[in-house]
Amino acid sequence: MKEKVSSLFQPDTLLAEQFLETFRRKDHLEPEKRLMFAVLEDAIASFQKYVLARDSGGKALFHEAEDWILEESSDWLFSFENICEVLGLNPSYVRQGLMSWKEMKLSKPKAKIYHLNDKREKEENGLLRAAVR
Repeated sequence: MKEKVSSLFQPDTLLAEQFLETFRRKDHLEPEKRLMFAVLEDAIASFQKYVLARDSGGKALFHEAEDWILEESSDWLFSFENICEVLGLNPSYVRQGLMSWKEMKLSKPKAKIYHLNDKREKEENGLLRAAVR
């Protein structure tokens, strides 16, 4: 136990080779790319999850994601276009696909309507026709 505690207060030793290896790594942008991918993934998930939202919170999340996706020519590092380009995606193609998906979702009927009174109305209409004859 004493050795563990005393090791906390000793300086870490790092060889020059170990220090320089961090700058030589092949995937030096991998953590940043993973973060950018997570931002894109979250925006698309919100866009798709809340496209049909009726509550104000869901609508706000949808509009925030949609505005971010539709924004063009932004200098911001984490803009939709910059993230797509860093990840090797064509921003216009992704944007067009998402807008097509949105139109398809909005064009679908939201609920199927069943008329429960159809049978009764048919019977009543049949009785009326029989009475008229």
